Amino acid sequence: MQRMAVLTSGGDAPGMNAAIRAVVRSGIYNKIEVYGVYQGYQGLLEGQIEPMSLGSVADIIHRGGTILHTSRSDEFTTENGRQKAYENLSRLGINAMVVIGGNGSLKGAYEFSRTGIKVIGIPATIDNDIVYTRSIGFDTAVNTALEAINNIRDTATSHGRIFIIEVMGRDCGEIALAAGVAGGAESILIPEIEPNIDQVVTKIQNGMKRGKLHSIIVVAEGALSAMELRKELEEATGQDTRVTILGHIQRGGTPSAVDRILGSCMGKAAVDFLTEGENSTMVASREGRIQSIPLQEIINGTHTPELNMFEIARILSI
Repeated sequence: MQRMAVLTSGGDAPGMNAAIRAVVRSGIYNKIEVYGVYQGYQGLLEGQIEPMSLGSVADIIHRGGTILHTSRSDEFTTENGRQKAYENLSRLGINAMVVIGGNGSLKGAYEFSRTGIKVIGIPATIDNDIVYTRSIGFDTAVNTALEAINNIRDTATSHGRIFIIEVMGRDCGEIALAAGVAGGAESILIPEIEPNIDQVVTKIQNGMKRGKLHSIIVVAEGALSAMELRKELEEATGQDTRVTILGHIQRGGTPSAVDRILGSCMGKAAVDFLTEGENSTMVASREGRIQSIPLQEIINGTHTPELNMFEIARILSI
């Protein structure tokens, strides 16, 4: 292996740049020419492939987003599209690639590995919904949500209001669980557990009986409509209720130390795995160790959040 490529795909996540930096510098350290693919899989199809140098990744470890940019590509999901991508890499003598992204990106990496290009995946998604590993970007997203909860709690206390804070998590409630427990939320609603509005109302009413005038409810976007929940809570409690939707603010910002370190370790490991001859595997942080897991096992697996966190939140918010 003399030449390899690196790309980021799908939703951006803080720490992706740390991973890019580690891939490029580890590759160069191992006497490998490294190319950056811009705009994800779509850029791979369009030939947006440029050589990277040590200077290409200077001063990026602290930056959010991805310097390689990202996009989604329907064409890449087709066999003809992947063949076109293969030919673009082959023309440049590139026979290996590192893909940094979430579930959809890793599925694309698995399919692409069948073309003859060696592929290693790196998990990067704020949702933390990839099996067997912690994902780059999750820690930063949780801390961003937690900072918002802390700020909102101040005004909720001052005005005696209920605040519903909606965080990202269409199919996975990891951010809501972690930020909700760390932020001392009275209730946490996630897609994996059927929302119990009566239980939320009871907690609020019990708090009011002992003189508590405010409540914080954290809702994952996939659990239920925050606006509908507001309506139901106001009708049931008679208390002023406000909604704050954090949205894409959770994706951006300076990556935390945890995500910078994770991205750096995973990026180096991806190059190590390639030089050792691995193909169609993903770098995983599991039980405190960096290891490789077959991509086929990853894309066929089902992620389940640590639901014991939900029980912790339920007990501590009585």
